[in-house]
Amino acid sequence: MPPRLSARRQNGRRLCLRALPLLAGTALGWSAAFPARADTPPQHTPSHHASTAHAKPRAATAAPAAAPRRASSPARTLPVSPDEAVDVIAHRTRSHGAVEVVTRETMDHFVAGTSPMQVLALTTPGANFASDDAFGLDNVANTLYVRGFNQSQLGMAVDGIPMGGQGFHNWNGLSIDQIAIQENLSGMTMSQGAGALDVPSAQTLGGALTFTTADPLDKAGGRISQLFGSNNGFRTFARVDSGVLNPTGTKFYASYARTAQDLWKGYGDQQEHQANFKLVQPVGEHGKITAVFDYSNFDQYNYMGLTKNLWQRLGRDTTYLKPNYALSKEYAYYAQNGGIPPGLPAGITNDEVGDFAYDGTQEQRNYLSAVTGEFQLNSFITSRTIAYGHVSNGDYQGTNPFLTSPSSGVLMADETGHPDVRRIGFTQNFTVKLRNNEIQTGFWYENDRFNYPMRLYEDGQDFAHNSKSNYYAYQSTTWFADSFNTNTFQFFIQDTWHIIPGMTLTGGFRSLTQTTHGGTSYDNTAGLSAWGTYYSHPASGSLTASNAFLPHFNWDYHFLDHHEIYWDIAENMRAYDFGQQSSSGNAWGGLGTATNTAQSVFNQGKQTLRPERTWNYVVGYRYNSTFFTGSVDFYHTDYINRLAAITTGPTNNVYAAFINVGHETMNGADVLGAIRPFRGLEITNSFSWNNATYEDAALPYDGTTISIKGKHQVYYPKFMYKANLTYSYKRATFNFNATYTSSRPMTYLNDVSIPAYWTTNLNLSYDFGGIGFAHDMKATFGITNVANQNYIGGVYGAASVSGDDNANLFVAAPRQFFGSVAAEF
Repeated sequence: MPPRLSARRQNGRRLCLRALPLLAGTALGWSAAFPARADTPPQHTPSHHASTAHAKPRAATAAPAAAPRRASSPARTLPVSPDEAVDVIAHRTRSHGAVEVVTRETMDHFVAGTSPMQVLALTTPGANFASDDAFGLDNVANTLYVRGFNQSQLGMAVDGIPMGGQGFHNWNGLSIDQIAIQENLSGMTMSQGAGALDVPSAQTLGGALTFTTADPLDKAGGRISQLFGSNNGFRTFARVDSGVLNPTGTKFYASYARTAQDLWKGYGDQQEHQANFKLVQPVGEHGKITAVFDYSNFDQYNYMGLTKNLWQRLGRDTTYLKPNYALSKEYAYYAQNGGIPPGLPAGITNDEVGDFAYDGTQEQRNYLSAVTGEFQLNSFITSRTIAYGHVSNGDYQGTNPFLTSPSSGVLMADETGHPDVRRIGFTQNFTVKLRNNEIQTGFWYENDRFNYPMRLYEDGQDFAHNSKSNYYAYQSTTWFADSFNTNTFQFFIQDTWHIIPGMTLTGGFRSLTQTTHGGTSYDNTAGLSAWGTYYSHPASGSLTASNAFLPHFNWDYHFLDHHEIYWDIAENMRAYDFGQQSSSGNAWGGLGTATNTAQSVFNQGKQTLRPERTWNYVVGYRYNSTFFTGSVDFYHTDYINRLAAITTGPTNNVYAAFINVGHETMNGADVLGAIRPFRGLEITNSFSWNNATYEDAALPYDGTTISIKGKHQVYYPKFMYKANLTYSYKRATFNFNATYTSSRPMTYLNDVSIPAYWTTNLNLSYDFGGIGFAHDMKATFGITNVANQNYIGGVYGAASVSGDDNANLFVAAPRQFFGSVAAEF
C-alpha cells in the first residue's frame, strides 16, 4: 500500500523511529470501568488506511518501522505441569517462567472470530491491542504491543512455521488472522521474557508469540456456527472431521469461514473468506507426518486515518468521501491549490484537506502450505522437519488527490500497489534427552521474493475507477516497480540442565544472517508529468544483517509446591526491513530528494548502517494455588542502534535518510492477581507499568539537531490496568472484561498525546447440550465497547517530531452487539 503523503509531508516534519517498544499498565478499580469518554484525538501520517494514495511527498518524510520480539517454543502449546494447572473456566493458565498460555477455553469467551491477538491483550498483562473494528481483523489499523515491542518486532510462529513480520503489507510474512480460522486454534503462548532461541524469526527484538492449531479428531463429525451482529455483521463457520480412516490412523479436517460486516461509518464493507485443511498421517508408533493448506481472501473498504485535530473537530464518524464524487473533486482542487472547502469548521488546515480522499480499499489473497515430519529417532533423540511455502498478492488501492487523470483532467487518480510475496523455506530441529539435560538444536532457511509494481488508473469526469476490480496491467500506467530477494539463515543450540527437582538452568545461543538484494527495478516518474507525479525515491542495492552469537540464559525454580522464581537474559538482533520506494521507515524507501538522489543517500548510509539490537533482562515470581494465582515481573531492556527515517543534512540541503540514531532504555513491571473464591468464579486484576525513554541528546534533524533524551516512547501507554470476571454456573457462562489504557505520546517530543481510554466487553453463553442431531449446541451473546467510548484505537504510520502532523489515527468501533449459535455433530 503506497503511503499517502499530503502537502504537509513535503516540509520534512516527521521523524520515524523504527522501534516503538514498551509495556504498560495502571491499576484502577472496577468502579472506574465506565468513565467519561476520552474525546482527545491523535496525530497525522500519510496513509490512506489499507491502500492509500500518496500525495505530494515531503522531502524528509519517514514512516515508522517496526521490529520483532521473541518467545518460547515455536509451534507447540507449552505443557502445563499438574501442580500449575488451574481448573477454572475462563482464564489463561500460566506455564513456567515468563511464558503465558492462552487456552481454547479463554478464546471461547469472546465473540466468535475475534482476533487471537485481541483475546491475548484483553486477558494478559503487558500486552496492548487496538483496532478500528470489533473483530480486530483490520491489519492496517491493528496495533499490538508486548512490553513495548510492536507486532513487527516480535518473533511469531504457528505450528513451528515462521510467520514473519506482522505489520500491514506483509512483505515477509502472514498474520495469524490470515493463516488460521480462530476456531481451529487450540491455544497460543506469549513469551514476555528475553527470548526463545527456537522460534524462527529475523524480526525478534523482544518476546514471541506461538500459535498451535488443533489436530483432526479421531471420531468423524463436524461443527457449524452462525453469527449475526451490528452493521449487518455476518459470520459463518463450518468444519468437517473425517475421523480415523484406516488402520494406519489417517485423519483430516476441512473448514471454511466467511466474515462480513458493513463499515460502522462511511461507505462499504469488510469481508474475509478463509479455508483450512489439515491432514495427520501416523508413521508407525514413533512418528507422524502433518500436511496443512490455508487460504484467505481479505476484501475491504478502509477507514480513513485521522489527525487528532480532525477527530476532535469533526467527530468519530469522519471518514472517506465516497459516494460523494463531486465533493471529492472539490476537496482535491483545494488540496492542490490551497484554501479550505466551504462547510468545514474553523481550525481545519489545508494540509488536512489533503488527507481526505474519495476512498481506499484493499484485497489480499493468501496461500500457505506446509508438511511437517516428527519422528522419534531412538529412545532419546527426536526430529522435527518442516517444509513450507507461502504466496500472497493483492491490490492496495487509494484515490490520490495530488495526482491528475490526464484524459479527464480530474485532479485525482486511482493509485494502486500490487504486492506479490513468494516465501519458501524449511526448519530442522533435534531434541536430545539425556539423564539431567535436554539439548535442542536446529536451523532455519528461507528465501523471500517480494515484487511491488505501483500503477495508476484514471478517474473519470463523472465517476471514479472501480475500487474493487479492473486492476489489469494493460488498463494502467506503471509509475514504478520494486523487487527484492531475501535469504535468511538461522542456527540455534541450547541446553536445559535439570539441576535438582523443580530447578532448571537453560543456556544457548543463536546465529542469524539475512541478506536482501533489490530495490527499484523500474521508475517512470520523469515520463508521467501529465499525471502530476512527484519524486518517488528510487534506490537499489544489498544489505546484510548478521550476528554469530546471540546468547540466551534462563533460570527457573519451582519450590514449596506453589512458588516459582525465575530470571531471563538474552541478546536479540533484528534484520533490516525493506519495502516499496514510496514508503519510508526502511533502508530502501523514502530516501533523498529530487536534488539529492535516493541512490546516493542509500550508498552513503550503507557504509555506516547497523542492525538494531536489544539486551533484555527479566526477573519474576509466581504463586499458584487452587484459590489464588499471583505474579510479579520486573524487566529492563537496552535498545541499541535504533533506526529512524529522518530529515538530515545542512539547512540548505536537507534530505530524507534512514540512519542509526542512538539508544533507548525500558524499565517495567507487570503484577497480576486472580482469585477463585468458589467453583466457577474467577476474578483477575492486572497492572502494568512501563517507562521507555529515548537516550538521544543530539539527534540530527531537518538541518539542525534536537534532543529527545528522557522522552517516552511514542504510541505506547505508560500504564495499563485489566480486570476480568468469569462465572460459570451449570451450562451458563458470564464473562466481563475492562481495560484501562493510559495516554500515549504521538510525537517524539511528547508535546501531543493520544488520550487515555477505557474499553469494556461483555459475553454470555449457554450450552444446551444435545438437541436432535447435534450432540452439543451452544448460544452466545456479546457486546463490544459496552460503554460506547469514543477513543483512538490503532495507529498506522509515522510519528511526528512535534505537533499534530500525521493522519495515522484510527477511531475504535462504537458499541456493537453480536449473537451466534453453534452446533457439533
